[in-house]
Amino acid sequence: MKRILVVEDDPALGEGVCLALRSGETEAVLAPDLQMAGRMLAEAGTDLVILDVNLPDGSGLELLKELRRTSGIPVILLTANDLETDIVTGLELGADDYITKPFSLAVLRARVNTQLRKRDGGSNRVELGNFLFDFDRMEFFRDGQPVELSKTEQKLLRCLVENRGMTLSRESLVDRIWTDGAEYVDENALSVTVKRLRDKLEKTPAKPEYIKTVYGVGYIWAVS
Repeated sequence: MKRILVVEDDPALGEGVCLALRSGETEAVLAPDLQMAGRMLAEAGTDLVILDVNLPDGSGLELLKELRRTSGIPVILLTANDLETDIVTGLELGADDYITKPFSLAVLRARVNTQLRKRDGGSNRVELGNFLFDFDRMEFFRDGQPVELSKTEQKLLRCLVENRGMTLSRESLVDRIWTDGAEYVDENALSVTVKRLRDKLEKTPAKPEYIKTVYGVGYIWAVS
């Protein structure tokens, strides 16, 4: 299930965009301001952000800059600002696309699908410090030495790495890792998987440097 976060302070427009994007394979959720958007990004993995620039508590460009420091999540800016300088600023800060209001929902859906296809078809090779993770080849290295990971450990690692710098709740990780339709997953299964992944990747698993626990919430891949 793909998850799209729509950050838009106009409730009617925001709900309309979410409704247009929801499907059997896509979940769309609405945040009316930057504060709520930050919480929702921390609570669950996100595959794409549709971001209004002018929000009640600040500029969406600040959230875009924060995302680009920690993540490659596709971002489509959605705004009434149609000046060339606004468009250039957004794209130079790392936006993947830019749509001005008013707009066609059909065009928005097409552009969203384009970005999601790029994300699916893009490189799944990630280099982070002394790590190299190739999720296509299922090859993982620490300090140049291969590390064998189970399928479940690979799913957990990918969730954490793709959302590095963001805290992911235990509930969202369980939902994204155990997707085989099981009605119930023992909460301890996640703790066990985290421990096994730490044992394989961390130099000092008891004092993890990368896979950190955010007590009472979940886990985060700390940006080094």
